Amino acid sequence: MTDRVADPPLLPTTRRPSRISALRDYGIVFSFVALFAALALSTDAFLTTRNLLNILDQQAAIGIIACTGTLVLIAGGLDLSTGAVFAFSGIVAAETVDTLGVWGAMGLAVAVALVLGMLNGLLATVGRINAIIATLATGIMIRGLAIAATGGLLVRVTEPSYATLGRGGLLGIKYSVWMFVGVILITGFLLRATTFGRYIFAAGGNQEAARLAGVRIDLVRSATFAISGLGAGLAGILSSSRVATGQADAGAGLEISAIAAIVIGGTSILGGEGAIWRTVLGLLLLALVRNGFNLLNINPIFQQIFQGAIILAAVAVDAWARRDTA
Repeated sequence: MTDRVADPPLLPTTRRPSRISALRDYGIVFSFVALFAALALSTDAFLTTRNLLNILDQQAAIGIIACTGTLVLIAGGLDLSTGAVFAFSGIVAAETVDTLGVWGAMGLAVAVALVLGMLNGLLATVGRINAIIATLATGIMIRGLAIAATGGLLVRVTEPSYATLGRGGLLGIKYSVWMFVGVILITGFLLRATTFGRYIFAAGGNQEAARLAGVRIDLVRSATFAISGLGAGLAGILSSSRVATGQADAGAGLEISAIAAIVIGGTSILGGEGAIWRTVLGLLLLALVRNGFNLLNINPIFQQIFQGAIILAAVAVDAWARRDTA
């Protein structure tokens, strides 16, 4: 009879998250809390209901674009056309309101934005064009169409009810904030509680493995671009309603601000990792920086420098985290 040798302990199948990975995942939480506390202690005007609701209202449009754009980035893409789609949607709604009525015009504008997002998805997947180049090109084209449609002039809306969505509210909170919260909940649920959400992570995390597992990568990525276009359209009609105007140069640079919020929130620029709640915190962190600098009367030049440094740090942490877990 021989002695039985004990089996060696099983090795873990996954690596423990590194400190760098933890910093990428939760650093935004500590940064947000620290900045919020610092501003609350620095000025009495910050921690008021009016100021906090104003921050949410001002960030609602870009927040909607950032939430839907997070899906694109996690899936391994990037949408640089959202600013142009934002402007074009507002113009479509403003131009057709007299014919279709307020809700008909807004519905058409959102539908057009959805189609433009689908076009981006087809170019980046079926067309095999790099997503950055494809959406940069379509953004330029869409902006050109907006200028051609308006002649470079403002499209003013005289129908009073058109401004209800952008200026009205419920229970003391603007409709824009309610829309933003709704998009947060929908995109968060879509990403974390559905099969489609798992496919999004798979498409951006390991494309070849996902394809071998039966995930239709091109379809998933195209769908995220369509959702991004839809988000830009919603934001566009919201902004157009607020000023009762459609204009071709609206939303210039908006896509960069949205991407900055997504990256600062910890979503990887290479895809496969991210969360809606972190994007929201990234957006609010940038908003607090702007709000705090204004309340404290600090030179806006330093605000830009500070924001740039935050973005650079977020991208660096993501790169270090990937190298550390490779």
